[in-house]
Amino acid sequence: MADPTGETGRGTLKLDFDRRLVLQFRGSAITSDAGLLPYRELDDALSLTDAGADVLSDARTGRNGRHRLAGLLRQSVFGRLAGYEDVNDADRLCRDPAMRWVVGERAITGSAASASQMGRFETKWLSRIARYRGTVKRLYFRGDAAFANPEIYEFIEAEGIGYTIRLPANSILQDRIGYLLKRPVGRPPLEVRRYYASFSYQAKSWKKPRRVVAKVEWHPGELYPRVGFIVTNLSRPAERIVAFYNQRGTCEQWIKEGKGAIKWTRLSCRSFAANAVRLQLHALAYNLGNFMRTLAMPKAAEPWSLTSLREKLIKIGAKVTSHGRYVTFQLAEVAVSRQMFQEILMLVARLRAPPAPA
Repeated sequence: MADPTGETGRGTLKLDFDRRLVLQFRGSAITSDAGLLPYRELDDALSLTDAGADVLSDARTGRNGRHRLAGLLRQSVFGRLAGYEDVNDADRLCRDPAMRWVVGERAITGSAASASQMGRFETKWLSRIARYRGTVKRLYFRGDAAFANPEIYEFIEAEGIGYTIRLPANSILQDRIGYLLKRPVGRPPLEVRRYYASFSYQAKSWKKPRRVVAKVEWHPGELYPRVGFIVTNLSRPAERIVAFYNQRGTCEQWIKEGKGAIKWTRLSCRSFAANAVRLQLHALAYNLGNFMRTLAMPKAAEPWSLTSLREKLIKIGAKVTSHGRYVTFQLAEVAVSRQMFQEILMLVARLRAPPAPA
């Protein structure tokens, strides 16, 4: 039972089951996410969020411009990396010392952005998709047969996105490659034989013809060939189109990991544009986490997944103290030792570009 007298008036609580225990609430001096700081070091070494913010033109006025776009972008990305799936936790995170140092500048001595500020940044500012046109390289889309829909084709084409989408087989498509469906003459080979074809095709529901690539595989011991069709707007050779599409299997493993570790299916906005932005922010958080895993983790941590990295590295509790010119994060040494932390920072340091000659 909490003690309603004495120490309580100064923000301290005592428990009846053992009066030696004293509880103090000093949230501004405690963080549960001290492991975000090496990620911020990696972000700085690779200039990730700064480069991302550079493509945005800042037209905000008044208090709306209290935090730089780079700081707001970092708060969005790093918050998701730490397991906070949207802006609902921003009112608490804006006072967290680790997040304040991640955001930087005014947030260090004050606070990071509030939930309302982050909401405006993500759902209004970043959702102006036209703001990105001409600032990013071409995007690409791969999809299975569930995405074989003319409305999807038209939307992707209007956005200037390159795509390869699996196309369900039908008799017309089969007839177009009939010459490849005849069993090769001679003794069946011991290896797989692959043949490709490319042609123009227009389904009844399509407003225009599109390019279709077919792959036919004859496997040893099988009576009939394996046939697949892909609709695409890319101009690559047919074999490269198929190879590009086949990489979708690897991407699906990354998507599965992103769902579990970054929770990027948490898209709760009403508009498509706002949800698209939030999915991109989750993807940026995933990429930053993957950069840490692949570029800056010592061998002892190689088996760690992104979820393990969040639970063991990011979720390190720390007490924050200020002494003159320095601020000290006193980290709990549990899953990640001081030596491992030092190795991480050394690996990050090697990623920095050499200083420009005088």
